[in-house]
Amino acid sequence: MRLVLYYLIVLGSSYVISTYGPHQRAQMTGDILLGGLFPIHFGVASKDQDLAARPESTQCVRFNFRGFRWLQAMIFAIDEINNSSTLLPNITLGYRIFDTCNTVSKALEATLSFVAQNKIDSLNLDEFCNCTDHIPATIAVVGAAGSAVSTAVANLLGLFYIPQISYASSSRLLSNKNQYKSFMRTIPTDEYQATAMADIIGYFEWNWVIAVASDDDYGRPGIEKFEKEMEERDICIHLNELISQYFEDHEIQALADRIENSTAKVIVVFASAPDIEPLIKEMARRNITDRIWLASEAWASSSLIAKPEYLGVVAGTIGFVLKAGNIPGLREFLQQVQPKRDSHNEFVREFWEETFNCYLEDSLRQQESENGSTSFRPCCTGEEDITSVETPYLDYTHLRISYNVYVAVYSIAQALQDILICTPGHGLFANNSCADIKKMEAWQALKQLRHLNYTNSMGEKMHFDENADLAANYTIINWHRSAEDGSVVFEEVGYYNVHFKRGAKLFIDKTKILWNGYSSEVPFSNCSEDCEPGTRKGIIDSMPTCCFECTECSDGEYSNHKDASVCIKCPYNSWSNGNHTFCFLKEIEFLSWTEPFGIALAICAVLGVLLTAFVMGVFVRFRNTPIVKATNRELSYVLLFSLIGCFSSSLVFIGEPRDWTCRLRQPAFGISFVLCISCILVKTNRVLLVFEAKIPTSLHRKWWGLNLQFLLVFLCTFVQVMICVVWLYNAPPSSYKNHDIDEIIFITCNEGSVMALGFLIGYTCLLAAICFFFAFKSRKLPENFTEAKFITFSMLIFFIVWISFIPAYFSTYGKFVSAVEVIAILASSFGMLACIFFNKVYIILFKPFRNTIEEVRCSTAAHAFKVAAKATLKHNTAARKKSGSIGGSSASTPSSSISLKTNGNDCDATSGKHKPRVSFGSGTVTLSLSFEESRRSSLM
Repeated sequence: MRLVLYYLIVLGSSYVISTYGPHQRAQMTGDILLGGLFPIHFGVASKDQDLAARPESTQCVRFNFRGFRWLQAMIFAIDEINNSSTLLPNITLGYRIFDTCNTVSKALEATLSFVAQNKIDSLNLDEFCNCTDHIPATIAVVGAAGSAVSTAVANLLGLFYIPQISYASSSRLLSNKNQYKSFMRTIPTDEYQATAMADIIGYFEWNWVIAVASDDDYGRPGIEKFEKEMEERDICIHLNELISQYFEDHEIQALADRIENSTAKVIVVFASAPDIEPLIKEMARRNITDRIWLASEAWASSSLIAKPEYLGVVAGTIGFVLKAGNIPGLREFLQQVQPKRDSHNEFVREFWEETFNCYLEDSLRQQESENGSTSFRPCCTGEEDITSVETPYLDYTHLRISYNVYVAVYSIAQALQDILICTPGHGLFANNSCADIKKMEAWQALKQLRHLNYTNSMGEKMHFDENADLAANYTIINWHRSAEDGSVVFEEVGYYNVHFKRGAKLFIDKTKILWNGYSSEVPFSNCSEDCEPGTRKGIIDSMPTCCFECTECSDGEYSNHKDASVCIKCPYNSWSNGNHTFCFLKEIEFLSWTEPFGIALAICAVLGVLLTAFVMGVFVRFRNTPIVKATNRELSYVLLFSLIGCFSSSLVFIGEPRDWTCRLRQPAFGISFVLCISCILVKTNRVLLVFEAKIPTSLHRKWWGLNLQFLLVFLCTFVQVMICVVWLYNAPPSSYKNHDIDEIIFITCNEGSVMALGFLIGYTCLLAAICFFFAFKSRKLPENFTEAKFITFSMLIFFIVWISFIPAYFSTYGKFVSAVEVIAILASSFGMLACIFFNKVYIILFKPFRNTIEEVRCSTAAHAFKVAAKATLKHNTAARKKSGSIGGSSASTPSSSISLKTNGNDCDATSGKHKPRVSFGSGTVTLSLSFEESRRSSLM
């Protein structure tokens, strides 16, 4: 009973193998069998199955010459290995190759035959029947081409661990070894291709593109990776569309409408040639020729698209293709194909008929033509010269996919060679054992392929990485129009090396590129016009980031290249030019010695020093004259010296501020002014006290001796010195560069402490106020003795200047701060010099007759009598009021008017004595007063 059951299984399985699966195939027996899946046709005819009768297999349409060449490359590689004496000696490789028609259903139909045969072998029926004539199990499968087809095939083959090596499936999803356990490939993954496409778009500075992908496992993952790369580069995708060769006409037209209405000029396509062809055809019908196509490897060199009738649309296409390889002997092998010679290859008959546009004898296609299903074709013999026609089949100038097929076959053969020469104890299997080449199973071949590492005949190292992918590089091509016949020429314009570091992977020779087939100018494909240097990209609400408006850079910022995202802030010592395209060094300003304003101030300061020195010279020259003596000549010398210091201190404010000048100028100014005002205060108060005392006594002379005067000057000045010391110790001034003004750097002094500066000026003003008070009280003293009126006026000038200085100081900036203080110093210094000394110098030099002892005595006596008369009058008035209130006397009283005559006529010049008269009513009183020389000297 068991024997009968196995017999039925064998019969059933044999029936499945012989009848199930595509009828058209290329097949050759051998010791080890390899499977092959190739897109010999571009698609299948669309036909509704109403299931009224047994469904028929769908018919494949549109012969693919390149796909047939790939198939021939596999056969050529197997023949080459079988004829080799070193690779798999005494072992013959066979093959079973099917047409996938570029569809999943046809591919699965062929894959089931591979799997079914392997399941029969796994039953191990040799003990029940003679199975030596049956077809051996398929050890490995080469294929398929499209990623969507390979994904379906990999799911099925992975269940039985049958190794599958694809030559053209680049979907990154197939790198998932948890899902696709037995899948391998000799083409790089789209992970690199999507990055390369994004790099090209960035290279040409495009930021507004259209993305079109096939609606399958090739297009969707590829465009998804492409979108991520674009996001990293801030490049926008205006339209993101899916496409399929099975779209209805109205769907293709709607897609063409959206593309035509888009402002994006670059179209990135991740799709196979059959999927993109309907769109290209519609674009050609509309004559839309202003688009640039960026083609993925699946259609970058496809003969289905590279046709003269489509060239007006696709000319200038930038495409990625694999690095071309060299297969010695393939050219001759391709030229030797003939229907009668290649009977094992059932695809040759159709290839011949499509190449020569004819029908061979007993052709099924001829019978269909007679039934009116196809157009009329003549008959052919099968012996025509294949080299006399131009066909993509013989285009062996750039063998890319064909070379991948060749590498895939040799990789399988090398894995089998490793099994053949394996020595026990060094194998890859349990206990380091080796597989038996005669009884080898598919999973053992898969294990050996995963550890494959060899050098091929071209010297290239072949090794599958952890994702079972072979590393490879891309060649970048540009579609040109041939000047001879108008056909498409694939011009190599660059490369993309995945092994180079980032930024150096892409190389493009722009001089070789022809855009739209004729132009050398790079097309514009941006959402917005380029922003010129000096501007930046500004965001537009509700628009993608690639759509922007150009906003001018703010002052102090610049951009020196197009499409700047942000404006760069100028360095602290620079400022942007008017166009905001670069930064220039700011102009450095300070109160310079060379500028007119600085020169004018310096001249005034030097003039003040010279004038003060002149006055001092006059006082020294006439030091023994009465006026010089009367003004306390020792204090006058100190006063004049301090004025020289005041004028000189203003010069420190001019020139480039340094730390030492900043720390010197305010203390020099403050101490000089305090010394000056202290001298004025002491001398004014001394004369006032002496004249207020009716008769100077020894006490006054002792109290206001010269030593005490200098001590008071020293003490007043010492307070200012201490203020400066504390200031310099705690918060010393320093120079700093003020960058607050846009185009100018002001070098000024940072005073360190505004409060300390306020104390310095405030103390000076306090002394000036006290001085003003005493000067005001002594304004009626003899004018030869004191300059009280002029001191009062000088103090008024001082207060006006420095009260005005405060708001001016805090309202100005830069070099004008120093200028304001210099002006204040010079104005107040000139005021004191002019008011206090110019009148005396005038008398000394031009009115010497007033600079005599008699003039001084007369003036002093007149003041004394005036004071005495006022006192007497006050006393008599009080007495009369008192007597009138007691006795009511009616006696006549003196007149209340008092006249004092002290004219020069009343003074005897010869006697040297003044006799002033004081009149009370009708009487005149004559008084005389004489001073001893010693007392006069003390008063002077």
